[in-house]
Amino acid sequence: MRLLDGSNELRPSDNPLDWLGPGIYFWERNPQRALAYAIEASQRQQKFSGKIKTAYSELRKTMQDSGEKMPMNKGANRQLDCAVIKYVYQSNNKLKVPAYDTIRSPFQEGGPIYEGANFTGRLHIEICVLNSVLIKGYFLPRPVEEFNPYLNKAFEG
Repeated sequence: MRLLDGSNELRPSDNPLDWLGPGIYFWERNPQRALAYAIEASQRQQKFSGKIKTAYSELRKTMQDSGEKMPMNKGANRQLDCAVIKYVYQSNNKLKVPAYDTIRSPFQEGGPIYEGANFTGRLHIEICVLNSVLIKGYFLPRPVEEFNPYLNKAFEG
């Protein structure tokens, strides 16, 4: 509610598990998945995955040249994806290419929904907002009770 009334702001996340790099993350058109993630995070079940291919190759060479170990993705840990995206940011900055404001990408999560499927049970689109000035407001998805079941509930703790 503090977001809605303007007394609080979202804080960008910046850790190696943020697969699209540092920013504020959203689920596109998927309030059910966002709610599930929030519940899982509260239960500590979640941890906070052309140019990209070129950036990967250049990052790998840079890491090899410096003797550093290349990050790896493992399950929900998307350290490699995060490192590649950060490398794109850094490379663009050096080349004076305007910075990205947002990144949008599908995120495959969960098992296949049928044999041989590329669709997974928890597939969703994630949006990472790098430039928080672009966030113009917040809203509660409707029906409010379905997508916001903890609204106005008292918590112990």
